[in-house]
Amino acid sequence: MRGNIIRKIVISLIILAPVFSYTGCKKQAKCGCGKDILYSLTNQSAYVYWTSSSSISFMVVGDLYSQYTFCNPSEMYGNLTDAKSGDVLLVSGHVYWDCNYVMQSSNSSYQNPYKVYNVQVTGLTQNLYGKDKPASSAPLNSPDTKN
Repeated sequence: MRGNIIRKIVISLIILAPVFSYTGCKKQAKCGCGKDILYSLTNQSAYVYWTSSSSISFMVVGDLYSQYTFCNPSEMYGNLTDAKSGDVLLVSGHVYWDCNYVMQSSNSSYQNPYKVYNVQVTGLTQNLYGKDKPASSAPLNSPDTKN
């Protein structure tokens, strides 16, 4: 008799355990420019590519699995006058999820290492490190310099 009561209590606990352990739905991050900021970039070295003022994208140096697209390409296109497509530039701004990426990854049955983001760019400057340009007033390869 006692064994039947203990068995019923154990079976009830097994059935009710998932109900008490459920913590609710996880909030999915909003996608698109101006929604939930994932993180911010500050003078991040990146390979910047563009074909026109309507589409500018970049890849962070050292991160082959992420693609970033400008939210405001027409505003930042003026900063690209001295650069060529594919140059390493310093990018600053707020990073958001790309909506197409979020939709595709939620419908996919496997985890894709390649990530796609949108960036509201606040700063875009040339990276003078390693270029043959003067950093202050003296040229980098001055004939007067002695090793």
